Amino acid sequence: MTLKIERFSQKRGTRIRLSGELRFEQLDDLRAEIERGGARITLDLVEVGLVDIDAVRFLRACEARGVEVVNCCAYIREWMNQERRA
Repeated sequence: MTLKIERFSQKRGTRIRLSGELRFEQLDDLRAEIERGGARITLDLVEVGLVDIDAVRFLRACEARGVEVVNCCAYIREWMNQERRA
């Protein structure tokens, strides 16, 4: 399965909605979308069902830089929390 990336400009910034599987191979494309998005970025993972360790670490790094990560399933959020504690 591939990753679909959709970008929406909003009053409060840019929302990037992801659908599919987020894996190492897609991170460069996602990084480019984030860089084009401007100052306030929200990553919406509502339709992401599978991630790998590289994606989890990338999402943690995004949060550390101020990117908001929303609507991710519980296992992804828990994995991100575990990586933060490690």
